[in-house]
Amino acid sequence: MKKEDEKGITVKKSENFSEWYTQAIIKSGFADYSDVSGIIILKPDAYFVWQSITNVVDAELKKDGVEDVYFPIFIPERFLNKEKEHVEGFSPEVAWVTEAGNSKLSERLAVRPTSETIMYPSYSKWIRSWRDLPLRYNQWNNVVRWEFKHPTPFIRSREFLWNEGHTAYATSEEADKERDFILNLYLKTLKDHLALPGIPGQKTDKEKFAGGVNSYSIEHILPDGWAIQGPDFHSDGQNFAKAFDIKFLDKDGKIEYAWQNTYAITTRMLGVMVAIHGDDKGLIIPPRVARIQVIIVPITKKDNFAKVKEACENALGVLDRQRARIDYREGYSPGYKFNEWELKGVPLRIEVGSREAEKNTAVLVRRDTGEKAEVALSDLAAKVAEILDSIQQDLYKKAEEMMNASIHTATDYEEMKKILESSKGIIHSPWCGDINCENKIKEETGAKITNMPFDQGEKGEKCIYCKRKAKAMANFARSY
Repeated sequence: MKKEDEKGITVKKSENFSEWYTQAIIKSGFADYSDVSGIIILKPDAYFVWQSITNVVDAELKKDGVEDVYFPIFIPERFLNKEKEHVEGFSPEVAWVTEAGNSKLSERLAVRPTSETIMYPSYSKWIRSWRDLPLRYNQWNNVVRWEFKHPTPFIRSREFLWNEGHTAYATSEEADKERDFILNLYLKTLKDHLALPGIPGQKTDKEKFAGGVNSYSIEHILPDGWAIQGPDFHSDGQNFAKAFDIKFLDKDGKIEYAWQNTYAITTRMLGVMVAIHGDDKGLIIPPRVARIQVIIVPITKKDNFAKVKEACENALGVLDRQRARIDYREGYSPGYKFNEWELKGVPLRIEVGSREAEKNTAVLVRRDTGEKAEVALSDLAAKVAEILDSIQQDLYKKAEEMMNASIHTATDYEEMKKILESSKGIIHSPWCGDINCENKIKEETGAKITNMPFDQGEKGEKCIYCKRKAKAMANFARSY
């Protein structure tokens, strides 16, 4: 029994969120540590979630005319240095290759922290005329950013997976239109598949992408009250086009620089999903991204094994539209199996014993609420589909309620500080637009501006810090 207890989570989510999160990730078998600090292994359940995201996003990008490409992971140092602001933003995180075998390289190679500097020299060769535009490429890959902060699985990993959209247009108006399509695609993916709400908005100049003109993000709030950035979109203007000489002949015969955008969603979202939906028993994976949606657990004894096995097989047979399997493992009690599949976050459990086998029924147990229902085998397929859909919707509603409860409005600076110390969460407050106020608030409270939400709500008149005229409502929070 002691060994069985040790397999479960030993802390409460509400009492020690950080330790709970790590135990939930590792003990559930969702991911594991590698032998390189800060770099994790995605095990089958985690990688299935990521593949579900990539399949949905990639299909919608292709439908809109975006094409997939792949560029090298190694970037010559001279390329990385072409855009000053960009390289300054990433240089603390760059990992370098300096030797191959026993020979030193003539030029250092950066291990891809992001791909602008390896892609855009090619763009400058490929784009010559307005007829070559728009150029809309995307790649799914891994990147390395050698974070010096405390690495946390998925949340802050030194290697992670993402998509990189890199597009070029003939005019700023065309480029700007892409923003809403991409952000809405990410928001819909998060809602419909990961059951996650988010707050879209514009980043401040201090927080924007290094080298970009404007950055936009979808922000999330974790159960510990800290914010975390999700997918993002960057309007790069002509900054990279000028640095990498991406020019074209327009319809009037004039030489112009291209207008560019970049955007991404990353495996960080797997960590956000775990953090928001999980409970003291372990993970709760939304049905649409669960590798195993339904686990059937036989409750057997020596004298009823054949009959219960047949009933389980019959149940599995009718679940042809769901990802279901039977746990036939020997040497483990039904209770042990219940706990283990709850730890792993499988959305729905089906229990079948002698009683159910005789009555041609099955007991269904929801992972999110623990609610039980006995269902006739003839109704099983329809009922399972109904419950899985209900779990998906209910997880989103619960997450949305948590997010909304974590957003506070404050127009007084002392009130802001009190909220940060007690309730935490996001503080929606008026801001003058001055970076000095932004910096002072960060220094004094630890809260930065996560974004200026598109939904500004009722605007305050005076900046929460300096009391000058406010230019926008901004969301302040302590952030990962």
